[in-house]
Amino acid sequence: MTGYHLAELNTALLKYPLDDPRMAGFTSMLEPINALAERSPGYIWRLVDDSGLDATSMRPLGANVIVNLSVWETREAFWDYVYRSGHLEFLRRRSEWFERPREHMIVLWWIPAGHTPTLDEALERLHALRANGPSPRAFSLREKYSPEEALAALP
Repeated sequence: MTGYHLAELNTALLKYPLDDPRMAGFTSMLEPINALAERSPGYIWRLVDDSGLDATSMRPLGANVIVNLSVWETREAFWDYVYRSGHLEFLRRRSEWFERPREHMIVLWWIPAGHTPTLDEALERLHALRANGPSPRAFSLREKYSPEEALAALP
């Protein structure tokens, strides 16, 4: 799998504007959670806006939807960060800050090692997942497609 890495886009529908005091539990943890990701085994890259801190100012899906885009060496490395690190406690509190999703809010896909995915590429994958369901081209954490399966599914 050294020739491929896992890209992931996750989106969240805000309950309140980021500067609302009710979002302080989220906004105060952004920097430490991003730092944790960057220190995690298998982390490669994450999208940041002009602030250089995070991507919360990027709103391609509307004013109340924030995005996070990152790249990981393997699915397992990403899984471990999400569910086996300090990120899990942050994740458990998501209902305080975000609306309950009514559609896929996270998409994963395989990319050639060294490729940096664009936000447009990530959004296209998210739309494909929403329109067609999971496939080797665009899937969720519930599926375990391999890079080889993704390659075989190319037109």
